[in-house]
Amino acid sequence: MELIQAVTKEQLGRVEALYLSAFPKGERKPFEIILQKREEGFVDVLALEESGEFAGLAITIKYGDLVLLDYFAVEESAREHGYGSKALKALFATYTGKRLMIEIESTKEEADNRIQRLRRKAFYERNGMVLLDFDVELFGIKMETMANQKDVSFEEYTELYLASYGSRVQGKIRRLNG
Repeated sequence: MELIQAVTKEQLGRVEALYLSAFPKGERKPFEIILQKREEGFVDVLALEESGEFAGLAITIKYGDLVLLDYFAVEESAREHGYGSKALKALFATYTGKRLMIEIESTKEEADNRIQRLRRKAFYERNGMVLLDFDVELFGIKMETMANQKDVSFEEYTELYLASYGSRVQGKIRRLNG
């Protein structure tokens, strides 16, 4: 599994198409803003490739030694082949020495896609991620937070968002517990 900075029109087109199909509208940032933040040095837009074929995407936000895996998706045709686990290992290697964290939709309440949420959480746990001691409400969506290490604080998490996205996120992140 290779992680490639998506820079060509073709790579960005594939990443954007998967991004739009894999994530609910309420959880997506405008893709143009993601690209703007990449130009500013805050975001990596990565294409996941297996044997030269597009297999998925990873969009990260970087701040100091903290990296938020903001969006991560594997092409539907590439699922169930271990590509997600391979991609996570490649992300850990790419960001060696960094604290890598994620947000997942809450598994603590009933939802139409609760089984999917539980499977997603189990996937991350199998691949070395652990729950952090805080959940958040991010733009009105309840999320659990996980990391490859247990030492990410809520304050550091909010600093990452404020540093990279500025006033747009002011008041849009609320701690739910911990």
